[in-house]
Amino acid sequence: MISMELLVASGVGWVTACGIYLLLRGRTFPVVLGLTLIGYAVNVFIFAMGRLWSNAAPILAGGPDVADPLPQALVLTAIVIGFATTGFVIELALRSRHESGSDHVDGRRDKDDAEGAER
Repeated sequence: MISMELLVASGVGWVTACGIYLLLRGRTFPVVLGLTLIGYAVNVFIFAMGRLWSNAAPILAGGPDVADPLPQALVLTAIVIGFATTGFVIELALRSRHESGSDHVDGRRDKDDAEGAER
């Protein structure tokens, strides 16, 4: 039987691998999606490192089962900052597309894009 730790670790690994694959693409939108996926993987990793407790008090109440609120606070803050950063990077990508006429990360056009622009 598969343990929950193996399932979460595999999920984080797959999401990280997909994010790295998208980061290595030549266009700006897949790069933004790759950064977002890596951010999600990091959030799940931090959240899983704080352990998931059921029926545990969130603050030290003297009982044996106590949930740690710090990873939850860190992940909540990271979600808000990640959302703002993603919006900013999308705006930068749109501005770069407008200024250079290409959505490639290095600013070059594909051969197909250049032929289509000449027509």
